[in-house]
Amino acid sequence: MKPIAHIENDFPTKFGIPRQSGRVEALKARIIFEPEYRNADACRGLEEFSHIWLIWEFSEAKRTKWSPTVRPPRLGGNVRKGVFATRSPFRPNSIGLSCVKLTKVSLDEPDSPVIFVEGADLMNGTPIFDIKPYIPYADCHPEATGSFAEFVRDYHLNVEFPPHLLEKIPPESREALMAVLADDPRPAYQNDPERSYGMPFGDKDIHFRVNGDTLRVHDVTDFVKKQQESAADCEK
Repeated sequence: MKPIAHIENDFPTKFGIPRQSGRVEALKARIIFEPEYRNADACRGLEEFSHIWLIWEFSEAKRTKWSPTVRPPRLGGNVRKGVFATRSPFRPNSIGLSCVKLTKVSLDEPDSPVIFVEGADLMNGTPIFDIKPYIPYADCHPEATGSFAEFVRDYHLNVEFPPHLLEKIPPESREALMAVLADDPRPAYQNDPERSYGMPFGDKDIHFRVNGDTLRVHDVTDFVKKQQESAADCEK
């Protein structure tokens, strides 16, 4: 397989990306096709659907070996589950699947067609292998159970973001950023109230601490991409 497109959004690194698609619906992104696939006919009729499936690559989580078990962060990083019972990026094949809201298929952009979506859980530049329409009668199962993933479905933090710092964020991105912070971007097994985290978002680094159920932003600086990024983009 080879990528047909890539995504453009405000996540230059993995840290802070929502753990599931649709978790933060305010997040906006664009899907840009590779030159070979920039054909408006390939998207004909897609605008008639409200949601689409993205099949993509965990391009920053490739490994030469795989493990049959992983430690889901939401279980504290200490409990092992079978890799096929999780959404872990560390899989035999580094393939991701996300359902996102389709807001527009634009034919008047420089790189048209361009697909505009909301609620994606992908890092900026992530390669996309395929796009398929979401079909409610076949894809929606209200009676389904979600095992341990259900435990955090309604979990959110209270966010305190000083107005003079929030002003550094473009107005059109503030709602999405606040929702990402409320969703608790920290690794689930880290709970040190004195620890300061740095989360890249757009061209800014958002610095915050979490005490109990409250996240407090204490600084916003310009983002400088480091040579080696990891989920431990944290600083004491």
